[in-house]
Amino acid sequence: MKKDRLAAFTDAVLAIIMTILVLELEKPSAFTLQAFWDLRYGFFSYALSFFWLGSMWINIHNEWDRIESINAKSLWMTLLLLFFCSVIPYATDLVSRDFGNKVTQGFYGIFVMLVTLANIGLSRVLEHSSSDSRQVALVMRKRRNLLLIDVAIKLVGMAVAMTVYPPAMMYSVILAAAFLMISIRIMRLDWSDVQHPEAKE
Repeated sequence: MKKDRLAAFTDAVLAIIMTILVLELEKPSAFTLQAFWDLRYGFFSYALSFFWLGSMWINIHNEWDRIESINAKSLWMTLLLLFFCSVIPYATDLVSRDFGNKVTQGFYGIFVMLVTLANIGLSRVLEHSSSDSRQVALVMRKRRNLLLIDVAIKLVGMAVAMTVYPPAMMYSVILAAAFLMISIRIMRLDWSDVQHPEAKE
């Protein structure tokens, strides 16, 4: 399969998943400010999941843009990643209905972790398929190391959510995302500095 076909398929599935998120939002009981305020956890959960999935899509797009070819492992890892992503709208809906429940927060956290781990696995597979480009492989390796810290932050959030403070799970997702953005800026892991394969001499 050509890389473009897999990228188009992934774009389409993620677009559908992110659209389903807004469809899961509960409607207000009345068109008043208080009624909308009562749904604040639902809107917060929706925004968090939307931008988290969106940032993941941006990173995947940037990685694939520098990959020359894909293999069977790439296909299966992408399919596994999309499967875990497809559960996020359902998990988001559960959390928005009972934001302070440790079970719903834990369920959400499990699939957030599975998406992140699948993303790490996909990055590793893509790195091997781009072994002819050391610069691409180096950036992917550094970004993947940051994702391991991302996982650690989420694990701490899940532990706190399941024992003391349930909303800690979603807040840890925000903290992990902020850590990644800041770290990438500081370490200057910018894909614009990576030469496209077709531009190599």
